[in-house]
Amino acid sequence: MNITQEKGNYLSYFKRILKWEALPGLLLLISTIFALIIANSQFSDLYENIFHHIEILPGFNLHKFINDFLMAIFFLVVGCEIKMEVIRGHLSDIKRASFPVVAAIGGVIAPAIIFYFFNKNTQFINGIGVPISTDIAFAIGAFMIFKDKLSKSLKIFLLTLAVVDDLISIAVIGIFYSSEIKLIPLILAALTFILLLSLKKIDKKERLTPYFILGFILWLCIFSSGIHATISGVLLAITLPITKCNKDTLECTLIRIEHVLAPYANLIILPLFAFSNTAINMNISSIPEGSLQVVLGIIVGLVVGKPLGIFLFTSVLSKFKVIEKPKDVKWYDIMCVGMLAGIGFTMSIFVSEIAFLGDESILNIVKISILLAAVCTCLIASISINLGKKMGMLNKRGIEA
Repeated sequence: MNITQEKGNYLSYFKRILKWEALPGLLLLISTIFALIIANSQFSDLYENIFHHIEILPGFNLHKFINDFLMAIFFLVVGCEIKMEVIRGHLSDIKRASFPVVAAIGGVIAPAIIFYFFNKNTQFINGIGVPISTDIAFAIGAFMIFKDKLSKSLKIFLLTLAVVDDLISIAVIGIFYSSEIKLIPLILAALTFILLLSLKKIDKKERLTPYFILGFILWLCIFSSGIHATISGVLLAITLPITKCNKDTLECTLIRIEHVLAPYANLIILPLFAFSNTAINMNISSIPEGSLQVVLGIIVGLVVGKPLGIFLFTSVLSKFKVIEKPKDVKWYDIMCVGMLAGIGFTMSIFVSEIAFLGDESILNIVKISILLAAVCTCLIASISINLGKKMGMLNKRGIEA
């Protein structure tokens, strides 16, 4: 074998690794472990200085750059996925879409009720948005570990559920976690959004550069307005054309942008976000007094509330013929996948960073709770899936119930 062939084999192997669907989840896990090790070592001060004291622009440090700017790019990719699902995917057919949409709604309402129950009379009620989210990358990564034990259609169900779940989370961030609104930047953002909507009529070639330039201006206006800047990513995705296709690739502008940005969003931005936000000091003396309620609200909300809400909403509405369960899955399958949807991780951490901004002591315990919930969820899901497989409660791929 010559050197050229060896290089070709290595390159082919590397490309297969990059396409591995569990890779984003694995990178998130590695980033989190590294952050936890650093936070509890002699390098914690160095970590703090790099992310919180080095300013890219005045008042705009590296941590803020990741959370406000890079995460807007991640939400642009999520927005593209949502739009594709609505127009051409599983959300385009009302009958098919209704089941995962109802599941997502149940998976948001139940954890929110549980969190409210534990924290209604506390200072932590602002964190009600923390346990409602699903981490798409981590949940799909966990699913891929059990893919041989679960029906193929359950992956589509989980992905659609997670996309709708994140759409609700984005709406919650925009409505409930925005600071004092400034009118002039908001008007400028609205005008930029209208210009983006009109761009496909102005630029018939649908070039990407004008969308990126105006998208950055939209981000800048929304950031200045007091509304959380990540919303700009979803708004930009809404404006992207999906009708006109490239003659060679048959890809529209939206798909082209998603294909360009998705690898960076999943393999760089999300792991970087996890690394910069999960450096949790495990020193229990830093835990504020009376924070047990927020711990229980998050852990019970994600571990119990998520699968319970998904199962209850879908089973009740299926019984009344409002929605229809896919024929190739059992209710036990839905419960198991509902457990995987309880992995809030990066999305829950993202909401917690906004909800408890400036309160490092409570933010620390909230992040510990999110990590514990993710570990518990993965363990319970693993036991349930393996047990269900042994007892014949789970469907084999492609076999109908």
